[in-house]
Amino acid sequence: MTAQPGIRTRTATVHDQRLEALAEAALLFREQVPIVQAWGLRLAGVLRAGGRLLACGNGGSAAEAQHLTAELVGRFEDERRPLSAIPLHGDTSSVTAIGNDYGATTVFERQVQAHGRPGDVLVCLSTSGRSPNVIAAARRARGLGLTAWAVTGPGPNPLAEACDDALTVRAASTSTVQEIHLAAIHLLCGAVDDALGVRHA
Repeated sequence: MTAQPGIRTRTATVHDQRLEALAEAALLFREQVPIVQAWGLRLAGVLRAGGRLLACGNGGSAAEAQHLTAELVGRFEDERRPLSAIPLHGDTSSVTAIGNDYGATTVFERQVQAHGRPGDVLVCLSTSGRSPNVIAAARRARGLGLTAWAVTGPGPNPLAEACDDALTVRAASTSTVQEIHLAAIHLLCGAVDDALGVRHA
């Protein structure tokens, strides 16, 4: 059974609008590439010296956080040694125990206190920039001497203000923000590899 021409036209229009929104957000994000490069240089130094990256987020942002840590522990595009990176939502036993015993707002900050050391880096992802448990983790990290970076949607927002630095995405829809966040993660991983002198094939 084929779709009616009017339905196909409306669907194509919606897809075109989504792609146009993504292209516009990507062009706007280009001005923040120097921040990504600076983060990559800083993070490479931390990881080279034996420090670690912690990352946190909820829902889709949790998936983005785990994507980032997987690229560092595994590899991005070229061979290099594994780098220490932990997604704080990935330990479901800890997340559920902490949430049950201390409340949902503490699920990341308590792990930051357990795993973070002065000089480490915490990357906080939130499309809204208003997730209480991510903001709490950022504040805890800074209090312990870690560097906290925010990757969020439109700024200013509470998470960006709670962190040492922030990448903000100017886009109206959550899905577009998350798509740019993935691009930012790949740019960051590439910047880390470049700073580490990884030889590109």
